Amino acid sequence: MNQDYILLLPIAWPLLAGIVTFFVKKILSERKLFCGFVFAAMLLEVIFTGLCLTGTRSLMFWKITERLEISFRVDTVSKLFAALVVIVWLLVGTFAFEYMKHGEHEELFFGFYLIVEMALVALCFADNMITYYVFFELMTLTSLPLVLHEMTHKAVLAGLKYLFYSVVGAFMALFGIFFLSSYGALGSFAAGGILDIPAVEGNTGLLYVCAILMIVGFGTKAGMFPMHGWLPTAHPEAPAPASAVLSGIITKMGVLGIIRVVYFVIGPDLLRGSWVQYVWMGLALTTVFLGSMLAYKEKVTKKRFAFSTVSQVSYILFGLSCMHPVAFVGALLHVIFHSAIKNTLFMSAGAFIYKTGKTRVEELKAIGKEMPIVIWCFTLVSIALIGIPPTSGFISKWYLATGSLGTHIPVFCWLGPVILLISALLTAGYLLPITIRGFFPGHDFDYSTLKSKEPNALMTIPMLILTVAAVLLGMFPNGLVNLITSVAATIF
Repeated sequence: MNQDYILLLPIAWPLLAGIVTFFVKKILSERKLFCGFVFAAMLLEVIFTGLCLTGTRSLMFWKITERLEISFRVDTVSKLFAALVVIVWLLVGTFAFEYMKHGEHEELFFGFYLIVEMALVALCFADNMITYYVFFELMTLTSLPLVLHEMTHKAVLAGLKYLFYSVVGAFMALFGIFFLSSYGALGSFAAGGILDIPAVEGNTGLLYVCAILMIVGFGTKAGMFPMHGWLPTAHPEAPAPASAVLSGIITKMGVLGIIRVVYFVIGPDLLRGSWVQYVWMGLALTTVFLGSMLAYKEKVTKKRFAFSTVSQVSYILFGLSCMHPVAFVGALLHVIFHSAIKNTLFMSAGAFIYKTGKTRVEELKAIGKEMPIVIWCFTLVSIALIGIPPTSGFISKWYLATGSLGTHIPVFCWLGPVILLISALLTAGYLLPITIRGFFPGHDFDYSTLKSKEPNALMTIPMLILTVAAVLLGMFPNGLVNLITSVAATIF
């Protein structure tokens, strides 16, 4: 394996910067200098990661035993996820400078925020299942303080629930890794799978059990039923910037774990047509429908968005479960589009809370008159999440539905598009009323009580950037579609 030591830079840098952040606020005389240091750290991380995304790089970092090693490699999937992580992390971190302004212990928040970025980039660059598992656990442990940050009774309970679900899910994945290790599962990821096929042929029962355990285990972080319970509990208690990245980025590491297991370790050919595929498809569609229904009924704004995440991330999992190239393209498109959209939704909820203290949907009456920029960002990304053309959500859902129909799997081939359509209608039902009541509170509303509460540029610019991305990527998707299609072509 070639030794591209530059791969250590985007992993070591945020770890070092995060540790320094714990102490630097006491040294710097002004908060502006502290925020400048954190911003520079995040910006440098974008640059360092960008340098690693040129070409194919690999590094064997630590050989634990003859069979266990920590190693990193950049492939096309790595590039897609790593670029998404560092860009969104920078934008949400910029939003957090204002949001965390009046909170306590912001140095702890930003310190752990940078350290979590280290774990995320390492996951993107992981070369094998052992490396992925180690940093998957590190991601959980380092992101836990973001959930616990407020240290209220509810936040502590939410943090414990997040930890319990995450550890159980990770142990399910570890069980699968352990049993598949004798069939070659510890080798470097390769498109199409790396298992020893002759050895597997007489042990398909064990293979299927391990596969479903790993899918459900990594699916826990993605909020897939029945392991979705942590998401609607953790999101409302975490600060809004933490909720945004939990929903928009950290859930995607569960998705990436499943991609690595199914498409780069086991191989889709070994699972296609098996009961594992059908159970996975059923769980994903159940989660899509269940999450949408719960979001429709929920009255707390951030909790509504959390249930929405439960539903929308399983759009991605359903696309992956189809094991069809078109659905695979739709799934990876939705990874990017959902991240831009859901981060914007949670930042808008954070702006509502920060400027008005309103946490419930019914309290947002006439909010469009007070915060027009925020509510327009909210409205545009809501339209994208519903899947109304020409926004990005329409493109990903088109590929998902087309890919589902192309599988010709009895029932599931048509049930998938039907559930996606029902979910889209429910999405409209739980998002658009906020906009309608926000702009049109009614003739009996007392407009004299209204005044401008628009947040400053630190909060609005990140939302505007992601909103523009959510719209333009739907209007001009060809470059991204061609890139992801080339990734799919290496697997199928």
